Amino acid sequence: MNILIKIFLSAIAVIIASYLLPGVVVDGFITAIIVAVLLALLNSSVKPLLIILTIPLTVFTLGLFLLVINALIILMADAIVPGFEVHNFWWALIFSLLISLINTLLTDLSKDRQK
Repeated sequence: MNILIKIFLSAIAVIIASYLLPGVVVDGFITAIIVAVLLALLNSSVKPLLIILTIPLTVFTLGLFLLVINALIILMADAIVPGFEVHNFWWALIFSLLISLINTLLTDLSKDRQK
């Protein structure tokens, strides 16, 4: 049940971020749910592999290359999900930062309600 709540909150974050950013288009809430599920799958499967392959570059940039990896994960989701469009790398980078911020806020709000 906890996973479903996290997916739902991520889908809400995707919708909010798409409204705030003109370079990101999401067709509807079902598409946002699909994007949230796909991002969770990509983050758990592809992202660790990319991190391992880019350890020297990540160390050299003091961890900032992880932002590039996040943007690449967003662009992968863009290539897979119809109805989800990110116009370029920079919009994907801003989108990943905004999604992280919104997810953090929504998670904190949901934890406050559970108490």
